[in-house]
Amino acid sequence: MSLTLVQRFQQRQQKTKSPADRYDVTVNSPKSVNILDTKDKFYVHSLEGCQTSVYRLSDFKPLAVVNHMFDRRNQHLFSETAYFDYKFKTRKSSLNVFAGKPVESCFSHNGKYLWVTYYRRSYDQNAIDPSALCVIDTDADTIVRVMPTAPLPKMIACSPDSRTIAVTHWGDNTMALIDVSSRDPKAWKYLKNITIDRRLFFKFDENDAVKIDRDNNCGHCLRGTVFSPDNNFVLIGKMGGNGIAVIDAVKQKYIGTLAGMKQNLRHLVIKHGYIYCSINKTGFVQQASLDDFLTHAAKNTGKLFTAWKSVYVGEGARTVVVSPNGKYVFAAVNNKSKIAVVRTADMKVIAECAADSYPVGMDISEDGKTLIVTAQGKSGNGGNSVMIYSIKNNRLKV
Repeated sequence: MSLTLVQRFQQRQQKTKSPADRYDVTVNSPKSVNILDTKDKFYVHSLEGCQTSVYRLSDFKPLAVVNHMFDRRNQHLFSETAYFDYKFKTRKSSLNVFAGKPVESCFSHNGKYLWVTYYRRSYDQNAIDPSALCVIDTDADTIVRVMPTAPLPKMIACSPDSRTIAVTHWGDNTMALIDVSSRDPKAWKYLKNITIDRRLFFKFDENDAVKIDRDNNCGHCLRGTVFSPDNNFVLIGKMGGNGIAVIDAVKQKYIGTLAGMKQNLRHLVIKHGYIYCSINKTGFVQQASLDDFLTHAAKNTGKLFTAWKSVYVGEGARTVVVSPNGKYVFAAVNNKSKIAVVRTADMKVIAECAADSYPVGMDISEDGKTLIVTAQGKSGNGGNSVMIYSIKNNRLKV
């Protein structure tokens, strides 16, 4: 297995030694990346830049920039402002005039739309107000709708049948289901906001000038989110707690939590009958049979499911992706600034590759030949980089 850095976009050094190393001012705290193979594109979401950069996958040419800025000229994008029983505390007017900080995203309707969550609205420094998400038309690469959310949404997932979107709220132990069965974005509507154990209510002063660390003051800190292949369940990792919360997507209710994996679970992926999770602090990737997990959850929710295989990849395991054939897991190892490759057959690390400081987001192409990784950085150190690797294996197809 070999990973070769073939292209980089970065905002740290304007004068470069290689034409494949491109200075790009739109790369500003890149949080995540999504590849859309069918349209020969990939999307990079820059948290602090409040932008999504669009590139061509085949030759890495920049195609467009989507600005997450909302003023009086684009208020038509908002069909509603209120979100269930939530209240806006930091502002009484012009609620939909803000800059959105993009975090994660997912495709729906066979790649027609890209859903992007906003960490917070720019005027809400402590992320206690309802935030928002936007929907990008991937044909035109323009925003076609903005919807409110609970505070601090991070992960977002689309059901395999492209009829339901799940939005996980890091900020208050809730997740929401959206009906997107219509092809018309104006017809999409929220179904329910579901509480995981206990909804958080904020007691600190919303006008307090002191910035509160909402990365840690977040209850369960709900993160990894994925639908089961049959569309019936949503699995959510409790990064700040312990276990995987199980949601019945049909009945729209929280069933309970299944523990037994290592704590501080960040990311979840389902592929070829297996569930994979990254364990952030201690640096593991774990694998289990999806059928065994769901069967156990149906019968013993609230108890332990311990049938996990584990491999150490390095502290700070963040996003993981699985190769199209299911034979390899690639992990962004944030604290060690590297990419680790795990063989799924025996859950062993078979390769490692250096990455720019603090890699966090990742996606792999459908042919298994291209891996794109974002390095966000920490407190102004490192990061501001998008790395594109070519994957080769002389023995097996990826």
